[in-house]
Amino acid sequence: MSRFFATGSDSESEESSSADEITPKAPGTTFKQSLLLSDDEEDTKRVVRSAKDKRFEELTNLIKTIRNAMKIRDMAKCLEEFEQLCRAFLKSKNIVDKEGVPSFYIRLLADLEDYLNQLWEDKEGKKKMNKNNAKALSTLRQKIRKYNRDYETEIAAYKENPQESADEEEEKGPEDSGSSSDSDGEGGDDGVSAKSFLKKKPEASSEASKFLKSAKGSGDESSSSDDDEDDEDWGSDTVDSGSESSDEGEGKSASLAMVFLKKTQAPEKSSEKVGKKKKPKKKERLEEEAEEEGGEEVEGGWEKVKGGVPLVKEKPKMFAKGTEINTAVVVKKLNEILQARGKKGTDRAAQIELLHALSAIANENNLGQGILVKIRFNIIASLYDYNPNLAAFMKADMWKKCLDCIDELLDILFENNNIFIGENIAEDSENLAISDQPFRVRGCILTLVERMDEEFTKIMQNTDPHSQEYVDNLKDEGRVCGIIDRLLNYLENKGSTEEICRVYLRRIMHTYYKFDYKAHRRSLGLQGESKSEQDQEESEGEDSAVIMDRLCKFIYAKDRTDRIRTCAILCHIYHHALHSRWYQARDLMLMSHLQDNIQHADPPVQILYNRTMVQLGICAFRQGMIKDAHNALLDIQSSGRAKELLGQGLLMRNMQERNAEQEKIEKRRQVPFHMHINLELLECVYLVSAMLLEIPYMAAHEFDARRRMISKQFHHQLRVGERQPLLGPPESMREHVVAASKAMKMGDWRTCHSFIINEKMNSKVWDLFPETQRVREMLVRKIQEESLRTYLFTYSSVYDSISMETLSEMFELEIPTVHSIISKMIINEELMASLDQPTQTVVMHRTEPTSLQNMALQLAEKLGSLVENNERVFDLKQGVYGGYFNRDQKGGYQQKQSYQRDQKGGYQQKQGGYQRGGYRNQNQSNY
Repeated sequence: MSRFFATGSDSESEESSSADEITPKAPGTTFKQSLLLSDDEEDTKRVVRSAKDKRFEELTNLIKTIRNAMKIRDMAKCLEEFEQLCRAFLKSKNIVDKEGVPSFYIRLLADLEDYLNQLWEDKEGKKKMNKNNAKALSTLRQKIRKYNRDYETEIAAYKENPQESADEEEEKGPEDSGSSSDSDGEGGDDGVSAKSFLKKKPEASSEASKFLKSAKGSGDESSSSDDDEDDEDWGSDTVDSGSESSDEGEGKSASLAMVFLKKTQAPEKSSEKVGKKKKPKKKERLEEEAEEEGGEEVEGGWEKVKGGVPLVKEKPKMFAKGTEINTAVVVKKLNEILQARGKKGTDRAAQIELLHALSAIANENNLGQGILVKIRFNIIASLYDYNPNLAAFMKADMWKKCLDCIDELLDILFENNNIFIGENIAEDSENLAISDQPFRVRGCILTLVERMDEEFTKIMQNTDPHSQEYVDNLKDEGRVCGIIDRLLNYLENKGSTEEICRVYLRRIMHTYYKFDYKAHRRSLGLQGESKSEQDQEESEGEDSAVIMDRLCKFIYAKDRTDRIRTCAILCHIYHHALHSRWYQARDLMLMSHLQDNIQHADPPVQILYNRTMVQLGICAFRQGMIKDAHNALLDIQSSGRAKELLGQGLLMRNMQERNAEQEKIEKRRQVPFHMHINLELLECVYLVSAMLLEIPYMAAHEFDARRRMISKQFHHQLRVGERQPLLGPPESMREHVVAASKAMKMGDWRTCHSFIINEKMNSKVWDLFPETQRVREMLVRKIQEESLRTYLFTYSSVYDSISMETLSEMFELEIPTVHSIISKMIINEELMASLDQPTQTVVMHRTEPTSLQNMALQLAEKLGSLVENNERVFDLKQGVYGGYFNRDQKGGYQQKQSYQRDQKGGYQQKQGGYQRGGYRNQNQSNY
């Protein structure tokens, strides 16, 4: 007989006689047995479990999760796990048909139904539940009641004798193991003692089952008694299956000895696990991983090692030792790497490193530039894929790598003229190997550069514009423009017309919003202050205006897509307007007819159109075209959404109208901060233009009841200023304009000038223009002229005649200018006067009514409109106008009716003539 079995039988007999005698023996044998068991554990881990064990273990794990969720009243978790349990039980149908429904499953169904009924009756508890749990409780209660109808008899049997059902489950395993040990020829007494031993010490059998079944790693001692009983049941089943699988008696005795050897360790292990529940699980898992990786087992416990040293993994080798590196092998490896692209769990950074390593191997083995170009294409594509989310922007290190890779790719393409790339080259027709034929590689360098440009925009959108980081990122724009220029040179030689138009547009988009200070200085005849500046100006290439003209005209002539041409026209107009070429910008806008169908364009093009119109309006203002400036800015400013329409931010008041997804899309359309148009400058230009138009118009039509508003926003600002109870010195830009408007209304141009042009307004607005002094001079001139017009409109009824010399001194204008303004007013019939040339005076004709006469005229007009409205309402009630004039065309019967009406009308005329038709006829006969 085996020594191990002898030990087991001794301990068994001692246990049956006295349980206390185990205690002195355990310390002496624990260490030896643990050493002996370490090999057995490895053997048992490699045992293949039956389908029954796997399925039932899955069910018990789900039941444990449900019971834990029941303890914490997590109904949502209960519902989710119960649905999984039903699916798992359905998978186990074949096993259940053979073995019968397990008692632990019936026990859960009964307990869960009782538990849900208790919760349902607890009204106070239900009120305290959150919305999700309350909804889950209702759903789960309905499901469990419906599900339990199929198991009514089993549940009823369990509820009649719940203890018996639990005992049956406990005894099932020991009885089977006892019967198998009886067949060994030891006698009935031994079987009874073994059974009683297992019943007394359920922990031992559960521990044995946990070590015999290596896949089952759950040793949670703190779970409920039902869970422990479940574990005992499966432990006994495992022991039973292990004992039956061996044919020889020695094998049976060895498996039984395993149970008893584990038993002697049980007290020690259980005491350790009470304090440390999760640590042994982690150790066991790490041990298994170490065994799988071929690592050495640590016998003397766990040691803390210095961080990182043992965890360094060798980089996976690209090719096996001795493999011949050629183009086909490298392409195959490249495809293997690319197959993992986009899959869940793929390490993107590792993929990029592998591609770099593959590129280095191809370069070492001189496989030709074709394969290098192909790998470079894939490296750049992997860098773009590093961020799976479209809204996320590239990190700084990835961005630098991307720029370097594109530069290297362009270097290869420029150095080797025998490389042809294109999207239309099929994978099969690629020629990557070195041969007499030129290299043919599938890929589009233009698409990569366009994506790079978009990534640069995203980086600028997601960086704080007031930080140093934004300035550092903006410095990369020079490099981006350099790459676009290099690509432009490459495509001009080898690209199609469509590709050239696309790259030209990219170059235009980086040029159109920048003011060319050097060209501006040259136009003014100024030279650099130092010799180095002069040399630099001479060495630099053509002006931005020449570049824009050349690129845009090529697109106008060659482009077949409306979008690229539309964008090019708008950028060209913007650039003209920015550099004060008002007439070219205006003519191009009018000839393009973009304003007719721009509403059908996509949002980015509409934003560009709005920016162009605003720049056009500001340019008109700088040139003194006040009416044109007002008309160009009217649509943007009157909406009150200039910030949003120009793509410079989202308005908080419209946040409720858009959901999170729309908000993300809107944010992606925003223009980077360095391209913004100053909104305060824009509003100031608009309000000053409105003031110069509106104030003279208000003075001319002061008593006109049908006076229309030129600018609603300007009137709103005037009303806000009038509502203020205390008028102090103006602070904001709007208050300055309102104060200037009031002064202009009185004809006081000096006060108006002081409010519009002062230090505060200069720093906020006027100093932002390139030609600051010229704009200020133009403004002073316009204020003087419009103040003169307002003065004449307001006070013409007071004067019989006024000298032009007096007006010239009053408004500090030349006499010819005053003469010109008054002549225009007389010709346009705005001023009822005549010019006396010998005396240089303006003689008023006194045809304009006085203020009292104006009020009387207004009253007469209002009374007339009241009478007319009253008659119309009365006629509608009587039905006289309700199709009366069309009655003759509708037939004899209605003609008869109309005849009767005429008779009636005549009758009413005799009575007093108050009916409308009779009254008028009577009046006509009198006249």
